[in-house]
Amino acid sequence: SYFGLFKSSGNVPFVSSLALNAILFSSLRPKLNTMLTPEGFAHSLALGTMLWTTLGWRGWTVCVLYLFLGQLVTKVGFEEKDALGIAEGRGGRRGPENVWGSALTGTLCALAAARSLTMGGRPFLGLASDVWILGYVASLATKLADTFASEIGKAYGKTTFLITTLKPVPRGTEGAVSLEGTLASVVGGLLLAAYAYFAVGLVPSVAGVSVATFAAFFGTTAESLIGATLQEKEGLKWMTNEVVNFFNTLIGAGTAMLLGKLVLGM
Repeated sequence: SYFGLFKSSGNVPFVSSLALNAILFSSLRPKLNTMLTPEGFAHSLALGTMLWTTLGWRGWTVCVLYLFLGQLVTKVGFEEKDALGIAEGRGGRRGPENVWGSALTGTLCALAAARSLTMGGRPFLGLASDVWILGYVASLATKLADTFASEIGKAYGKTTFLITTLKPVPRGTEGAVSLEGTLASVVGGLLLAAYAYFAVGLVPSVAGVSVATFAAFFGTTAESLIGATLQEKEGLKWMTNEVVNFFNTLIGAGTAMLLGKLVLGM
């Protein structure tokens, strides 16, 4: 029914997914233009189509919630952050590099989950579809946790320390952490993981929510370490913020999938 668009198991016909996403993105374009550059809009449309095709409406809404919550927290204290020169560029609007830096890991997990489902539920690369889906949720929870930590820390962090030395540094320094930002990161990761369980049933249990939230916190902490030690250092100019974001989400997804196998027995 409805061209297979609302199958809870995912694997929705590509043409149907593309048509629906094109309609949704067109109708929401005025709002999305405040959140995305023109190129970012096109790449987000491609991302949305892939996610609806692989995971269906449930997986799609998890990513949409990440986008809206991330954009919302970016605007917190924006004028002050802008005055200090530590606000997101382009007024917080995301381009293609931001889209894929944040969502490439999740997209790969979604594709792997869909592949497992097309194989009749048999494991793909040794992992069941539920494990890949947990990795998908954790990757986006990790990125949202990182965004919450960064934006709340820059806006409200009273004292910021470099994670490698614990020496005080200015707000917005790569690798800086604060109590306010750290607490915000837990909230960000928990919000997305809880939505994936309570609202759409994509995560199988409360224990899965805990695993995804912990993985998000762990990935965000690792991202701070990478930022402090490697990001844009001499000879590592390729280690841009977007590359760090990819590693951030990869660590979060990998941690959740490992714990899913070892602790939850998935």
